[in-house]
Amino acid sequence: MSDDAPAVQTAKPLRAGGEISLTDRYRAVRRASEALARSLSAEDQQTQSMPDTSPVKWHLAHTSWFFETFVLAPYLPGYHLFDASYGYLFNSYYEAMGERHPRPARGLLTRPSVADVLRYRTHVDAGMERALGLKLDRAALELVILGLAHEEQHQELILMDVLHLFSQSPLKPAYAPDGPEPAACVESLEWIAFKGEVAEIGAGREGFAFDNETPRHQEFLAPYRLATRLVTNAEWLKFMADGGYRRPEFWLSDGWALVNAEGWNAPLYWEDCGDTWRTLTLSGSKDIDPDAPVCHVSFYEAAAFAAWAGKRLPTEAEWEHAVRSPSAELSQAIGETWQWTASAYRPYPGFVPAAGAVGEYNAKFMVGQMVLRGGACITPKGHSRPTYRNFFYPHQRWMFSGVRLAEDAPAPSLEDEFRADVVYGLSAARKRLSAKWFYDARGSALFEEICRLPEYYLTGQESTLLTNVAPELRRWIQPGTTLVELGSGASLKTREILDNIPEITAYAPVDVSASALRAAVASIARDYPHIQVTPVVADFMRDLDLAATVGEGPTAIFFPGSTIGNFAPDEAVNLMSSMRGLLGKNGVFIVGVDMAKDADTLDAAYNDTAGITAAFNLNLLARINRELAGDIPLEAFAHEAVWNPQEGRVEMWLKAKTSVRAHAAGATFTFVDGERIHTENSYKHTDARFQDLASRAGLRVLEKWASPAPTFSIYLLSPA
Repeated sequence: MSDDAPAVQTAKPLRAGGEISLTDRYRAVRRASEALARSLSAEDQQTQSMPDTSPVKWHLAHTSWFFETFVLAPYLPGYHLFDASYGYLFNSYYEAMGERHPRPARGLLTRPSVADVLRYRTHVDAGMERALGLKLDRAALELVILGLAHEEQHQELILMDVLHLFSQSPLKPAYAPDGPEPAACVESLEWIAFKGEVAEIGAGREGFAFDNETPRHQEFLAPYRLATRLVTNAEWLKFMADGGYRRPEFWLSDGWALVNAEGWNAPLYWEDCGDTWRTLTLSGSKDIDPDAPVCHVSFYEAAAFAAWAGKRLPTEAEWEHAVRSPSAELSQAIGETWQWTASAYRPYPGFVPAAGAVGEYNAKFMVGQMVLRGGACITPKGHSRPTYRNFFYPHQRWMFSGVRLAEDAPAPSLEDEFRADVVYGLSAARKRLSAKWFYDARGSALFEEICRLPEYYLTGQESTLLTNVAPELRRWIQPGTTLVELGSGASLKTREILDNIPEITAYAPVDVSASALRAAVASIARDYPHIQVTPVVADFMRDLDLAATVGEGPTAIFFPGSTIGNFAPDEAVNLMSSMRGLLGKNGVFIVGVDMAKDADTLDAAYNDTAGITAAFNLNLLARINRELAGDIPLEAFAHEAVWNPQEGRVEMWLKAKTSVRAHAAGATFTFVDGERIHTENSYKHTDARFQDLASRAGLRVLEKWASPAPTFSIYLLSPA
């Protein structure tokens, strides 16, 4: 929305807004623009206070030009232009639509008059009434909806520009007695923590969005914390009192140069009155409200304040992720001030500008500006949304821009995460526990027993296949490679790789079980003294940081045992996508995959006659009792494993044999007779399905090896 052209078109399902018709929506938006100008004199509407702003009269004409140019001229038979010269006068940035009057000189357009512009709006409105009475095609209707969003942007710009205009007057006039202002918030500043994860960012197909909000894509977020409210005037005064505008250590170089060149010592519109500070608002000059959010600060000022506070600005992905989080209780998220982010305004991955002239604006301005989120008190109601991307140059501050702070957050310890997962999972309506908590020392030992069971075909099939495949893998491994194993456990399968591929010089086993890692590392270090072993205790789905471990050399990631089958398809894609980022040049991803097979084989594998799998499953409850002061009676639960052919997965559950009331982690849980706790899925893939998952993660299949029935496969993947 920077300047005076729209962030342009998208192709989304049509939604005029609420239950009103598109015609009524059009009328309401057009009336709202004229209402904003009604209290202004012709002189007020004529004047341009600086090159970044535009006269109100120009805004009223330009928004009409948009409908005339993009809707009426091409789609309404027999439509006649109101005045052919208006295309030159009121075009903004659309090169495809021809020459235009220079933007800095818009205030010199004394003709047409305000009355002429209003007649122009009436002419366009009459044409639009006729057009909306026709059966317009989808492209035309989308242009109408786009035009309405565009005009709402200009309604906000009108108020921004009027305030700047009035600030140039020694009279400091008020736009309106009750003009909109950011509302005060008396809450203490708290912090909300958000875990690191791969998040979906951007607009989907749920409604209208500008094209710069698309496409929806995934971004990795490290753990972070966000302030519950905006920075206040009182907090900004402390920054000023501490020499914030005089201390270069807080400022970016360009910002510091601007502070000195323009003599900044406070936000725009602030006036030092000796014993107090006043500010110009749309309601006139007022004393600073200490509890109101600071407003009219540039990106440079926002970044300097954050540095002074020992914090930082959030990225736009963090901001959107937090606002869309159903559990986050953020105050002043939308509708008080636009909030600066640390993100440069750039295209999202896969962004394609809209076709035609309306596609010009966003693509060619995606450089040199910074993103703001959240909307302001002058933003038309319903115009903003969590995915909305506003953007301005970092030095600009006449818009209603404020600050929300962020900071990096340490990843929670595994103990804290285990506690949180148990409380959350056993309190849910459909109870569940994550399979990753199976693998404490006792669980890891039980799993090794499972792997030796005759019914559990996976281990034997994989081991035989890996023995045959390991020599072939060598041709894909570069000298000096670091082998990263996900969910390494006892590292037994790793030996086939290390025995056959001397090019591997370092090994990084990753597991949530510190005890399992200790034993495995000692054994590997003893038997392979030439290999540098660096264990990593981590949940590889959430907080894996291997930059220091793998260095700059080639990386091979080893994910054996069909653990990939424990992840739902979208989770598997997220995991493989995050691993792709670790591979670097010449890296490979070695993945074990259990293939789809008959139900009897699967039933025998997951319901063994010796009861080892049952003990493994029940050990999860025993672990809760051991580590979280629990009193869950193990005898009250039974292991259950069933094949779900619709989903293509084996599901493991713990089923209550009677009603139970139990405690753990300081919480109380109740289970009714027959109620189940979901503990694990094990997807069995077809070749086509797994290749599709890999492709969605940006990986391609270099090789695939398969065992005889019951079939187990090893895939060798690399970045596509």
